[in-house]
Amino acid sequence: MTETTAATRGGERALTVGVGAGGLATADMVLNIGPQHPATHGVLRLRIVVDGERIVSAEPIVGYMHRGAEKLFEVRDYRQILVLANRHDWLSAFSNELGVVLGVEQLLGMEVPERAVWARTVLAELNRVLNHLMFLGSYPLELGAITPVFHAFREREELQAVMEEISGGRMHYMFNRVGGLKEDLPAGWLGRAHHAVAAVRRRLPDLERLIVGNEILEARTRGVGVLPLEAVLAHGVSGPIGRASGLDVDLRRDTPYLAYGELFPDGGPGRVVTRTAGDCLARLEVLLEQVHVSLDLADAALDRLALLPQGPVNVRLPKVLKVPEGHIYCATENPLGFNGYYLVSRGEKTPWRLKLRSASFNNVSVLASMLPGQLIADMVAILGSMFFVVGDIDK
Repeated sequence: MTETTAATRGGERALTVGVGAGGLATADMVLNIGPQHPATHGVLRLRIVVDGERIVSAEPIVGYMHRGAEKLFEVRDYRQILVLANRHDWLSAFSNELGVVLGVEQLLGMEVPERAVWARTVLAELNRVLNHLMFLGSYPLELGAITPVFHAFREREELQAVMEEISGGRMHYMFNRVGGLKEDLPAGWLGRAHHAVAAVRRRLPDLERLIVGNEILEARTRGVGVLPLEAVLAHGVSGPIGRASGLDVDLRRDTPYLAYGELFPDGGPGRVVTRTAGDCLARLEVLLEQVHVSLDLADAALDRLALLPQGPVNVRLPKVLKVPEGHIYCATENPLGFNGYYLVSRGEKTPWRLKLRSASFNNVSVLASMLPGQLIADMVAILGSMFFVVGDIDK
C-alpha cells in the first residue's frame, strides 16, 4: 500500500490518502463533532479520525464551559460556596450541595439533627430520579424516538413540584446548610411527596413500554459501545456507567452517609443495580432500574420522617463560620457517579483549597478508548449513553 499525507493546519492531520492492493483509494479524515452539535449534549467537542464510516481514533476536547469554580470556592465563605457547588451538574444540584456540607460538618465534628438527615436522604433520592428521568427521555430522542421525552418530563414535573415547594428553586435548590437544612418541611409536605412518588411509580410503566423491548432502540444499542470492566477501572468510571459494565460499587452501600446505612442492609429497600454487558443498552437498563430503587428509598425515608417527633432541622451557627485547620476528602454517590470534594482548611472562614472530583469528567474520558472501531452512526448512540453533563466535566 502506498500512502500520502496532505498538508496540516495547526499541527492537525487533515487528510491521509492510501491506495489498497486493489487500486481503490481510501482516505482518513479528521472531523470535529461540536463544540456546538446536537449529538454532544452541550459544548463538548470530539475530534475524530475516520476511515470511511469507521472511527479510527477519538479525542474528547473539553473546557469550553470552564468557569473556574474551584478558584471561586477559595474567595467565598462556607455558606456562599453552595451557590456555586450546586451548578456544575445542573441535573443533580441537591446532591452537589451535599458533598460540601458533609465535608465541612466532618471537619467541624458536627452532629446534624436526625430529621435533617432523613430529609436530606429523601431529597437526594428525588433529585436522583429527576436526573435519571432527563436521560431516559433525551436518550431515545437522540435515537429517533420523540414520545419518551414527553412521558419523562411529565414525571419530572410531578417531582419538581414537591422539590420547588420545599426549597423555592426548580433547579438550584440551595436548601442544604452546614448543620442541616435551610428550614423545616412545609406543613403537609410529607403527604404531597408520598403522593408524587406514588404517581410517578404508577405511570412509569408508560415510559418503560416505549423503551423496553423496542426493536429499533435495541438494534441501535445492543452490543454497541461495549465498555469493558478493565477500561472502567483504568479511567475511574463510576455510577450507572460503571455498574452497567459489572462494577459492583455504590458509595451509599459501601461507605454509607446520611441515612443510607439503615436503608441498604439486606432486606432494606436499597440495592445496587448492575449489568455485565457494558453496552449502550445495559447502561440504559441500569438507569431505568435505578429509578425504581430510588423511588423505594424515597418512600422508606418519607415513612421514617413521618414517625420522627418534631424538632430542629439545623444547628445554630455563629455569624462568621470558621472551619478548624485540617483536610478531608468527602465523596458521595451522585446520580452520575462519584462526586468528591477535597477540602483543605487553614482555620479561616474560606477554604484554602476545595478540589472537586466530578463524575462526568472520568465518564467522558473513556470515550477515547471506546469510540475507535465504531461506526459514525453508532457514535451518537454511544455518546448519549454516557449520561454526562458538560458543566460537570468542565467545572
